[in-house]
Amino acid sequence: MTIRALGYMVIGSDKLSEWEGFATGLLGMQRVDRGAGMRAFRMDDRAQRLLVSKEAAPATIGWEVADAAALDALAARLEATGTKVSRGSRALAGERQVADLILFQDPQGTPLEVFHGGLRADMAFTPGRPISGFLTGPLGMGHAVLHVADADALMPFYRDLLGFGVSDWSRKPYPLYFFHVNGRHHSFAMVGSGQTGLHHFMVELGALDDVGQGHDIARTAEGRLAYGLGRHTNDHVTSFYARTPSDFFVEYGWGGQIIDPATWQPHETFDGPTLWGHERFNLPEEDRARMRAIAMDAAARGVRVPNPRPAPFATGCAWADAVIRAE
Repeated sequence: MTIRALGYMVIGSDKLSEWEGFATGLLGMQRVDRGAGMRAFRMDDRAQRLLVSKEAAPATIGWEVADAAALDALAARLEATGTKVSRGSRALAGERQVADLILFQDPQGTPLEVFHGGLRADMAFTPGRPISGFLTGPLGMGHAVLHVADADALMPFYRDLLGFGVSDWSRKPYPLYFFHVNGRHHSFAMVGSGQTGLHHFMVELGALDDVGQGHDIARTAEGRLAYGLGRHTNDHVTSFYARTPSDFFVEYGWGGQIIDPATWQPHETFDGPTLWGHERFNLPEEDRARMRAIAMDAAARGVRVPNPRPAPFATGCAWADAVIRAE
């Protein structure tokens, strides 16, 4: 695979103060200064992972490759298939905090950037609220999920041209395709909702308690909580979804499945996206009831996924671990 990780997200918004409060106070990211008209945020040793700018498109996905040679090879492959590619300016590379990048769009018009040489910060990451940290490194920033008008029509672009590996897919309650570019179960997914635009991006935390406390924080703001706490069937993540100042969602999760891309077998799934929970507060009651019915069917059949922390005294919950040790 040429692309090896989700490197960053760029969000276009004039709600800079709202985004700052959301990214630091709820997500636990660290704000860094990048100049007027934008806000930048760190998650790890990278100089930034999230950039919110008044001048940007509504949502741009930044993908990482290993080096300049890989970037040039991908640009040539895209151009050979008729995809218009432009080289990012030095000013843009500085704004993105990368060595070099290219810009293009998928067939639906989604802005995409591919870069190499993500810059490292010269100071340790300091979270915006007390959290254990984010699961990044070789797995990248997390994952991004798009609304698409026709998921099948976009498959050749992402699978064949960009080289994303198919993790799994489902047809009900709507077409869903999940793709991996490293050991994270998926770094990208498409929801065949008939709409276009970003559905959500996901960040993964180091502890379940980080997620639970984030869930409590999200509940304090009217309309902030879009999906309640729940667990996914395919990537095993326990998470909730928060509505951003730009009205798409951020999934805030823990316990994701790590796969071996060399041996992973793509397959269709039939249990729906949620094993339990994830009450869709954002949906009309009829649609909420339909999603509840899928989860209730999984409960009736006793569907289970593996424990991501199977070792003794390693539930992921500090309180539970203390109780087990005491007993």
